[in-house]
Amino acid sequence: MSQHLIFLPILLPMFAGVILLMSPFGKTKTNRRFTSLCLSVLTFIASLVLLFTVKADGTQIYAIGDWSAPFGIVLVADPLSTILVCLTTLLGAVCVLYASSSDDEKGSFFHPLVHFLILGVNGAFLTGDAFNLFVFFEVLLIASYSLLMHGGYKRSTRAALHYVIMNLVGSAVFLIALGILYGVLGTLNMADMAQKVSLLQGDDIYLAKIGGLLLLVVFALKGALLPLHLWLPNTYASAMPVVAALFAIMTKVGVYSMMRFYTLIFGEQAGELSHIAQNWLWWLALVTIVMGAIGVIASKDLSKLIANLVIVSVGSLVALISVQTIGSSAAAIYYLVHSTLVTAALFLIVDLVGRQRESVFDRIEAGPPVLQPKLLGLCFIVAAISVIGMPPLSGFIAKVWLLKETVNADHSIVFWSIYLVASLAVLVAVTKAGSTIFWHHLDVQIKPEKQKMVQPGQLIALIILLAGAPLMSIFAGSLSEFSLDAATKLHDFNSNIDVVLTGGLK
Repeated sequence: MSQHLIFLPILLPMFAGVILLMSPFGKTKTNRRFTSLCLSVLTFIASLVLLFTVKADGTQIYAIGDWSAPFGIVLVADPLSTILVCLTTLLGAVCVLYASSSDDEKGSFFHPLVHFLILGVNGAFLTGDAFNLFVFFEVLLIASYSLLMHGGYKRSTRAALHYVIMNLVGSAVFLIALGILYGVLGTLNMADMAQKVSLLQGDDIYLAKIGGLLLLVVFALKGALLPLHLWLPNTYASAMPVVAALFAIMTKVGVYSMMRFYTLIFGEQAGELSHIAQNWLWWLALVTIVMGAIGVIASKDLSKLIANLVIVSVGSLVALISVQTIGSSAAAIYYLVHSTLVTAALFLIVDLVGRQRESVFDRIEAGPPVLQPKLLGLCFIVAAISVIGMPPLSGFIAKVWLLKETVNADHSIVFWSIYLVASLAVLVAVTKAGSTIFWHHLDVQIKPEKQKMVQPGQLIALIILLAGAPLMSIFAGSLSEFSLDAATKLHDFNSNIDVVLTGGLK
């Protein structure tokens, strides 16, 4: 029975998205919100149950149609995939709660689209088949196209067009790469691919290398790794803040895919193709951090600043992935959870602050005073301390762990120098933005309006995200152990192969 749990984080969002399109669940505003929130929470609970099941019983395999790998399609729930599924479903529930205050009224079908996006992201994390990774990528991308247009602003239309074109090209490259790999390996099951890639000979080695590097291009685009990161700042800044907060998990799908493919399939056991992407990932990560830091300093809007913080976090994660050790992968898992929660919280703070500054919105310049400076200022301080990496919150632990795991890497002096300078740039930019918005304001009187004040649902959603920083610090020991366990299983080649190829639905 426990093996059927793997399918619930995919089945429940799909079910939610469908019934929210039908009467009576989607007929009225109240029904939509209540149904969407209940099903979001239910999906999160199912994800937590799956997480504890995996922790107690080990990796779970679900063979769809009872066809075992490599002939059938399998879902694989290991510690890494389940913790990311829990993160996704938590973020989805929080964004549904936040949007139910008013944002879901600004366009059609917000709630179904959120659940379809969660369906795609969860499927990408749980699939054990490369082609179905492509399928789930497309599901989440189609939902994200519509969510990006939610609200119907002109600037979001322009950003959405760029975003759609870039991802359509990425999808075409993804299919070409999968076709090449299937041609030489005869399978797209990830475990079976990992087993067969070391047996390639002659020209097949070069073809597989081409396919593997084409996948790097695709994952770099999905994860916003330089030079394929240019779509992200405008896309995230032009989206509604609650949508941008939900999108905080989307770049992590690309990062996760890099972790899976270049550790399991093209890792140490891949023979002549082992670590084919390691050098690429290392140097691309460095320049991504640099460009992200420059973007943070140059940002004139708080939303653009946070979008560039996402780019810095992607570069940091990819640097850890390129080190290819258990410790670096564990640090990447902890850092990934931390960065997703804090950037999502910052996007929500942008929205709440902007509502109270009228026409100035989130521009980093003197404007009307914030109507609730103590409440929003405190929230901003907590998020800022975490994203900067100052003690005692989770950002400090993540940063120290990152530096520790890269100290023995090639060219570590270059990385440390770049990363610490980038951290200083983030510190300067974030503190400048906070002081400008909350302390420097024009001498104008603003009549408090009820709709501009923070609503209870919005505050609860924001507190849930902000609570992640102190909680990840308080329970750092347990979370570190779980991250190390997830990283150990990720790097355990023989265990991965045996579990998937000999497992299945019992």
